[in-house]
Amino acid sequence: MELYFLCGFALFVLIVTFSLLAIFSSTRETSGCCSNTRLPVGRTGLPFIGESLEFLSTGRKGHPQKFIYDRMAKYHSRVFKTSILGNPTAVFCGAAGNKFLFSNENKLVTAWWPDSVNKIFPSSMQTSATEESKKMRKLLPNFLKPEALHIYVGMMDSIAQRHFETHWEGKSQVSMFPLAKSYTFWVASKVFLSIEEPEHVARLARPFNFLASGVISIPIDLPGTPFNRAIKASNIVRQELGAIIKQRKIDLAEQKASPTQDILSHMLLTCDENGKYMNEIDVADKILGLLIGGHDTASAAITFVVKYLAELPEIYHKVLKEQMEIAESKAPGELLNWEDIQKMKYSWNVACEVMRLAPPLQGAFREALNEFIYDGFSIPKGWKLYWSTHSTHRSPEYFPEPEKFDPSRFEGNGLAPYTYVPFGGGPRMCPGKEYARLEILVFMHHIIKRYKWEKLLPHENIIVDPFPMPEKGLPIRLFPQTTATA
Repeated sequence: MELYFLCGFALFVLIVTFSLLAIFSSTRETSGCCSNTRLPVGRTGLPFIGESLEFLSTGRKGHPQKFIYDRMAKYHSRVFKTSILGNPTAVFCGAAGNKFLFSNENKLVTAWWPDSVNKIFPSSMQTSATEESKKMRKLLPNFLKPEALHIYVGMMDSIAQRHFETHWEGKSQVSMFPLAKSYTFWVASKVFLSIEEPEHVARLARPFNFLASGVISIPIDLPGTPFNRAIKASNIVRQELGAIIKQRKIDLAEQKASPTQDILSHMLLTCDENGKYMNEIDVADKILGLLIGGHDTASAAITFVVKYLAELPEIYHKVLKEQMEIAESKAPGELLNWEDIQKMKYSWNVACEVMRLAPPLQGAFREALNEFIYDGFSIPKGWKLYWSTHSTHRSPEYFPEPEKFDPSRFEGNGLAPYTYVPFGGGPRMCPGKEYARLEILVFMHHIIKRYKWEKLLPHENIIVDPFPMPEKGLPIRLFPQTTATA
């Protein structure tokens, strides 16, 4: 009883302390730089926690857009304030909000990551988010330029064939989401680390099941929390990567590995403008981040392509027709090539419409470099800023009949700028956009030329944590294609 009382008293003291801090902070902001203008309308919720729980829980309940739509309707349709992950935050909405943030990168705003990200990737705390972003964008172009992407098509096709032979052949039903993750992680392991042995790939992939949900979470390091599980998982992966890095250094020194064979070799042999090389911990964190970004978003997109094709037979048959024409043009054993990918126009329109309705990326954060005025509201220096795909993707203002699945939206001249943002925009647009396009289309080619399928759980819930996923993994029943050219 005494222990219960002491715990209760301690909790009371903490709440009072955080409340006083919140009041002091609010007073200081109001009486300082923003005294002549008003802050965006909204609420900041509980001290320290803010509205984080609702922000995260609406996604885990399958309605991430609800947090955004409710506040757009209640407070302001273009910008509102909240508090997310311990920080006062202005949420920018609509195409105008996207344009403002994307076009003012490194002028008025800069990249920002929550504390949970910095603690899972400790080397990122040594420099600013802007510097980390610059480092990565200098390292990646050689591996994402057109010549490299052309080579990746055949490699992805080869991995897809092995993936289907290993995990699909002879089965009448499968769970789609885990298999999509298996395929995209296999591809990422090959591109980033030159690892393609299935056992090694599977061992490296295992901890990633706990990583993604902890990356964007309340950073409470207590047993059983998503953040705690992510910390443990990142340490396991980092240890595995450390061994891979040490062996690669030996192989490079003995000329058993090529300096240009993958991103790992490139990182180990590239110095900055001061002649300094990245240390092993920094390299491991960069590879860890690439492996997360390089497979989680694409696997979500692939899973939802399969989901929508199961629900929409007319769309399925149009994709089948396009893909079978390509399959029938290939000689036995001939791999897909860049020209084949360019013929998959309707298939890519379908994938784009899937990513409009179920965007793999829900949004991203920025930080205000200085105070500025937006839409008549003052945004204080240091405030966090958030943009969301949901403020445009399902808006009838930008997409007529927004709930209708309509791949034709992406024909002709395309869409209005800043309305379709599954890969972000501006200088920080995802550099792996084309890479993702290739692996999504290669997977679509292989699944549809082999199978028809139906959902085993017609009303399966969708959750977002932080990427969208079917709650039960999207189990499907398979029916082999009678005219397949496997």
